[in-house]
Amino acid sequence: MSRKKGIVFSAEEKTKIVLELLKEEQTTMQLATKYQVTAKSIQNWKKQFLENASLAFEPAKVVSEYKEELKAKEEEIEQLQKTLGKTIIERDWLAGKLEGSVSLNKRKELIETELETISIKRQCELLELSRSTLYYKPRPINNNALEIMHTIDAIYTDNSEYGYRQIHEQLVKTYGFSIGKERVLKYMNTMGIHAIYPHRKKLTSIKNQEHRIYPYLLGEYWRRKEDRTKSVYVPTPNEVWSGDITYIRMNGGFMYLCAIIDWHTRAILSYKISSTMDTALATDVLKDAISKYGKPKIFNSDQGSQYTSHEHTQILRDNGIQISMNGKGRSIDNIAIERFFRTLKHGNIYISDYKSISELKEGVKNYIYKYNFERFHSSIGYKQPMNYYLKTVQKAA
Repeated sequence: MSRKKGIVFSAEEKTKIVLELLKEEQTTMQLATKYQVTAKSIQNWKKQFLENASLAFEPAKVVSEYKEELKAKEEEIEQLQKTLGKTIIERDWLAGKLEGSVSLNKRKELIETELETISIKRQCELLELSRSTLYYKPRPINNNALEIMHTIDAIYTDNSEYGYRQIHEQLVKTYGFSIGKERVLKYMNTMGIHAIYPHRKKLTSIKNQEHRIYPYLLGEYWRRKEDRTKSVYVPTPNEVWSGDITYIRMNGGFMYLCAIIDWHTRAILSYKISSTMDTALATDVLKDAISKYGKPKIFNSDQGSQYTSHEHTQILRDNGIQISMNGKGRSIDNIAIERFFRTLKHGNIYISDYKSISELKEGVKNYIYKYNFERFHSSIGYKQPMNYYLKTVQKAA
């Protein structure tokens, strides 16, 4: 049942939804449909919840910050009265509403639709809230959207050079979907898939300006083969690791998989499945790999915010690991992990139709074990990646 117009989620409801997400028994998509809210909102609530979790153990700090916030808002109201000649009713209303409120994110909840003394428009102005935001009613994510995203994943897995225009053409002409280019681009952003334009003179994608982009360091490892094609040759294990995140589809939703691969042996050193594609996902996998296998000379990734973040790059710097990042729009620069993702999807994900997160995690766990210890890999002379890794590391020691 859809929520009535004007009804917003309380802090208790948001907490309940986030806790359900953290249990990882349902995907973000499934919870979005269940509660009639956008998946993006749930992801934002999770981020806010985790960022403020430590405050539960510092109640004095919360009270102090609240008092400072309230004091600042009261001063702002007084200034508004002096400069704009606003009435005492407006000041009392706003001050009354702020009492008991901690975060500005709750401004939308403070609107009173039945209040006669101050119009809804004026309440929005006082709270610096857009009226369109107030009246926006999230559309439940339907199966068609999920089907389109699953199809985009399949197209991109086999055609990593495709941008959103080519994917849009294939969705319309090959699969018969009725969808616009901008919608395709929106879905790709949700999935963490980026359009690739190696020859563009001007880049239009938005980077986090606070994050440093590091140069690509694997150029010296590229070599020309007899058939005049090029490949990367890394002579020893733990010389170059690569990390990346990919979209993993399942029946009724989707998750994200983050993994780290050793370039020399093609062994998967660490991985994690999560409902959100955030910095914590990348850092958790990196910490796990370092704790189990030491550290590489170089760590390579794309320019995604999860890898350019201060948290992730600081771990690398603290361990003396050189940071390398793909050139913009060049997925081939991280070809080792890209090929693993393709192998995983064709060999397991696309044929398994996982119906629950626990089933997905168990299936991926079993497949990666098979890939590491049982499957023969052609690019390393038909050896088993993890067996080869452990043997060569032991020999080097």
